[in-house]
Amino acid sequence: MEYKDYYKILDVPRSASTDEIKKAYRRLARKYHPDVSKEANAEARFKEVAEAYEVLKDKEKRSAYDQLGSNWKQGQNFNPPPGWEHMGGFGGAGGFGGAGGPTGFSDFFESIFGAGFAGAQQAGSRRPRPVKGGDATGKVDVTIEEVHKGGHRTITLGGGRQVKVKIPAGVTEGQKIRLAGQGSPGTAGGPNGDLFLVMHILPHRRYRLEDKAIYMDLPVAPWEAALGAKVQVPTLDGKVEVAIPKGTQSGRKLRLKGRGIQGKGDFYVVVQIHQPPADNADMQHCYEQMKKSGFNPRADW
Repeated sequence: MEYKDYYKILDVPRSASTDEIKKAYRRLARKYHPDVSKEANAEARFKEVAEAYEVLKDKEKRSAYDQLGSNWKQGQNFNPPPGWEHMGGFGGAGGFGGAGGPTGFSDFFESIFGAGFAGAQQAGSRRPRPVKGGDATGKVDVTIEEVHKGGHRTITLGGGRQVKVKIPAGVTEGQKIRLAGQGSPGTAGGPNGDLFLVMHILPHRRYRLEDKAIYMDLPVAPWEAALGAKVQVPTLDGKVEVAIPKGTQSGRKLRLKGRGIQGKGDFYVVVQIHQPPADNADMQHCYEQMKKSGFNPRADW
């Protein structure tokens, strides 16, 4: 069987503290968790990391492992030394969890921590302390319509696993939604970590969001702005008739109270006057007549 360098697998020195080992495990568990990782060999690497942590987090198992010495290299052919069970090891193969056993640990692990370790557990020795799995994060794109009314999403995680997510109304940019138990699995019977989904509000072709207020540019014709008019404005709750006062200029804001996000903000219509093109005789004549009015927009310069 191949020797496994648990320190190399966790990318820590042999002198690493328990806290350093724990931090390394959580970082790598997040990286290779099959539900979130895109690495081709994620599942195999995740099992290696979990096995290495199972040994190095525990004082007794780490001490027994260290007795093998530091001269072995990852992947070298390995057999336990004669009399290993009398040198501080936990016994030979046969009962704690080979590749097909309940733990899914490797033959190397079983050869060191096999039946003897299982017997020690049954005799009442200290069991490995349950450790909660690491948390994972992801991003969810939401629309302004979902911010206003809420919604539901089905998100596909690593390995094709799907999770249904409720998008609560009123979410804000960067807000996190916690899915309990959907992160990295725990060890030694510990609970799974959590999955945190970070909300990202997508830009909208029509609306701009500022806190709970909504802004929308409203194109109007010159005569609507000059003479006044009533126009239909599409809000998130349907169309609303808005009066354009006489003499309205571009940039003027018309407020619709309580028409913002969840009725907690306002809806602002920003008037934008659009000039029709002088691409026919009638429009050219119209502009010529307006030219004779003597109006000068730069008179105050």
